Amino acid sequence: MLESVAVRYLLSTTGHGALAPRAHLATDAARLCLNGTWRFRLSPVADLPEDFAEDGYDDSGWDEIAVPSHWPLARRDDAWGNPIYTNVRYPIPVDPPYVPTENPTGDHRLVFDLPEGWPGGDAVLRFDGVDSCGRIWLNGVELGVTAGSRLPSEYAVGQLLREGHNVLAVRVHQWSAGTYVEDQDMWWLPGIFRDVTLLARPVGGLGDVRVEAGYDHRTGLGRLRVDTAAGAVLTCAELGLERVPADGFYEFEVAPWTAETPRLYRVEVATGAERAVVAVGFRSVAIEDGLIKVNGRAVLFRGVNRHEFDPDHGRVVGEELMRADLVLMKQHNINAVRTSHYPPHPRFLELCDELGFWVIDECDLETHGFQENGWRRNPTGDPAWREALVGRAERMVARDRNHPSVIMWSLGNEAGVGENLGHMAAAIRALDSSRPLHYEGDRSCRYTDVYSRMYASHAEVEAIGRGEEEALDDPALDARRRAMPFIQCEYGHAMGNGPGGLAEYQALFERYERLQGGFIWEWIDHGIRSRTADGREFYAYGGDFGEELHDGNFICDGLVFPDRTPSPGLLEYKKVIEPIRLRDAGSGAFTVENRYDFAELSELVLRWAYEVEGVEQAGGELPCPGLAAGKSESVALPALDLPVLPGEAWWTVRAVLAADTAWASAGHEVAWGQWPAGVPGGGSASAAGQPVGARGTADAPALVQGVIEGLPVDTTGPGEGTAEGWAAARQARFDERGRLVEFAGIGLVAPRVDLWRAPTDNDAHALAAKWRWAGLHRVHERTVSVERDERALTVQTRVAPAAVDFGLHVTYRWSEAGGVLRLDLAVSADGVWNVPLPRLGLRLALPGGYDRVEWFGLGPGEAYPDTRLAARVGRYRSTVDAMQTQYVFPQENGSRLDVRWAELTDASGRGLRIEGDPVFQLTARRWTSEQLDAARHQTDLIPSEHIWLNVDLAQHGIGSNSCGPGVLPQHELHAGDHTFALRFTPLH
Repeated sequence: MLESVAVRYLLSTTGHGALAPRAHLATDAARLCLNGTWRFRLSPVADLPEDFAEDGYDDSGWDEIAVPSHWPLARRDDAWGNPIYTNVRYPIPVDPPYVPTENPTGDHRLVFDLPEGWPGGDAVLRFDGVDSCGRIWLNGVELGVTAGSRLPSEYAVGQLLREGHNVLAVRVHQWSAGTYVEDQDMWWLPGIFRDVTLLARPVGGLGDVRVEAGYDHRTGLGRLRVDTAAGAVLTCAELGLERVPADGFYEFEVAPWTAETPRLYRVEVATGAERAVVAVGFRSVAIEDGLIKVNGRAVLFRGVNRHEFDPDHGRVVGEELMRADLVLMKQHNINAVRTSHYPPHPRFLELCDELGFWVIDECDLETHGFQENGWRRNPTGDPAWREALVGRAERMVARDRNHPSVIMWSLGNEAGVGENLGHMAAAIRALDSSRPLHYEGDRSCRYTDVYSRMYASHAEVEAIGRGEEEALDDPALDARRRAMPFIQCEYGHAMGNGPGGLAEYQALFERYERLQGGFIWEWIDHGIRSRTADGREFYAYGGDFGEELHDGNFICDGLVFPDRTPSPGLLEYKKVIEPIRLRDAGSGAFTVENRYDFAELSELVLRWAYEVEGVEQAGGELPCPGLAAGKSESVALPALDLPVLPGEAWWTVRAVLAADTAWASAGHEVAWGQWPAGVPGGGSASAAGQPVGARGTADAPALVQGVIEGLPVDTTGPGEGTAEGWAAARQARFDERGRLVEFAGIGLVAPRVDLWRAPTDNDAHALAAKWRWAGLHRVHERTVSVERDERALTVQTRVAPAAVDFGLHVTYRWSEAGGVLRLDLAVSADGVWNVPLPRLGLRLALPGGYDRVEWFGLGPGEAYPDTRLAARVGRYRSTVDAMQTQYVFPQENGSRLDVRWAELTDASGRGLRIEGDPVFQLTARRWTSEQLDAARHQTDLIPSEHIWLNVDLAQHGIGSNSCGPGVLPQHELHAGDHTFALRFTPLH
């Protein structure tokens, strides 16, 4: 066996040479940021000469690289390697602790001078993140080896520093023993990806600082103690402290810290040599009565899992982007973050303290790839890894325990079971007993304080809420777990179009006290910004870089797109979890319900609008009751003196911020409610409350026969020269098979029954294969009969895929009155169907110029049967292009639900109006479902010469089956007896 130094330290699970872990602290001691441009050399193997660390080494022939960075992203010409994406499987042989000889190794070199006035004495060199390990030299002296990519390492360097020409050399390896415990469903991206800092350490300085700031909700008193250097003193004018000993216990009447009311006190901690200001939040966390309680109250997590990601720089995420993420979360009613699956950049937790979030801080541990081999040699069960895993847990707690936002520690993620988890738990409790412990991977909850699951179905979650979950074999552990609070640490897999079923989950969380919410997987799509050969931008995912193993677009499963654009899934989640409920109370009033855990509603106002047919007739503002958390109150709507107008009338009430906050401006919408209105000023519903499509649904008694005469050419039947005859003869043309090929002078691709949609990521896990096996993407239509009489043209067909004996009987019945063409569609199942339908409706196409869309129905964004809460009834205008949702992986998108009518027009206003009887589901795009299905990136979609319309009776729901439960039964679409009616009117 090769026993080189390089090989030996690559096999080390713990690293060496680092100082004891401590809190991340900003002080007034001198510091020097070493981020910037470094010299860089990439080699294909690890076992290399170490001469590059010497003072006189000539690196003038090397390249340059930015630090922090990942070298595969720092240069995008493949010269420095490429990103690799795997979800579970390791991209190296599973042979712990060994790694391949072919191990990309990046040598980094920086020459720096100390700034003028730099104090002599002790100093430490801190690396906040090196992936996967780094060997470090300063001025030719080896300092040590890092381990734990997302954890800091500090090295004593005071005796090595000189005023000028300090040579810092770091050798970073892509693979090391640490790779085996960092298999965290993300891009494998090596490099120095967090800050590098030189910190002066004055004699008599602060060293470590540990803050204990509890809160007693019964007395309203906060209790403060600071454990730090001997002789340190505290000062805080707000708390009445003036240079008091830090190690004393002090009690005050304080405003407690919560995620909803993030009150911080700036406490100065000082010695004669060093000063720091620490943001202190007074709060307590406990498991009481089987519930997670903060300050004595149970909390409900409306959370997300968050990886650190930037589409251009990977896990190099600056403060501006961190704040932008958190602001966007707050604006969408998210109150909790699980730091999946490693401690984040330390600045992120400071922002969580400031803006207000509940945080589960997770250790840098995942060994998911061992599951592929039956968990053999899994580090969590191997005593040889005990020190390494315990060390990772201790470093997390030491760094982050001063943050009030951190209310739970997590041992890691998907690392199987084993005694090392118990040792980690014991180490965490020894350092900090004030927070509960979390770990989902051991269903027995042997070492934890909460029962956590991921992707449990609605039925299982409800059983857990009732205390009726499946029993454990060990009665003592079973009884202990049944007394625990429950969270879904991952649910609602937000991959592509979706997730569906969130409203049903939230209803369970609110119904059963034990169910304390959950965390959507996940916050952001990890698409890497890339360009085609001709310069068009797209987002790359697994396989786009030629990886030997990859897991495709499973890396793109976020509520926001890579550029932080909110997806429809985020808008849906915001509505589902909104902390204020506004509901119709009848008799001209509505109910305001405060669903916050702590906050009152004093910072909100209510804005109302009364609309008829989507057009606002009146609006105004009402004061919002200053309700305490958990309370509700009825509010009277204004009495309106307005004429009764035809069309649907709706009330919409919005709860908005009354003033600017740290995360949104005045007027930001927190929640909204909408309900049908009656006659203005009160009274029962009239025509104003009826759906548009409900009027005039019976056949007119005298239809113009010309519309169906003389097929397949234009006709001039009885009544020619009259308005009726002109409408009949010129507005509609059918071919010999009874297909509508022209209407109002617009050539059409004839309407026909359509069953196919480009599978969503949630379909693709299992359902799409069944659909393709059944041939629903390639159906054929056989004309059975074409009949006409004085009232209608009736066409009967059978729609079915090749190779199967089941299909659909379809009847098209066309009739006309007053220039309006009506279609009554009847569909019935033929044979035995063993798969649900993707969609059921009509597909047709107009020329590409008819790309302006106006509709009355749900909007403004897309909606599906189980993702519809965020859509509200209104009148909307858009273009066909703007109606597309550009998921990283193209798939079914852009549907508008419950459309009463839609108008498609060209630039001149000429076009077509489609009315539903009563409503339909509308999709409009410049490509067919088949073209959408064939695309792998947005740049694959080439606009055609047509606008393709799907006018659907319904679509199958969305679900979360990319990594979770499928579509709930009430949102499934099955073959059977269905009827559907539409009316077509020309627009001139």
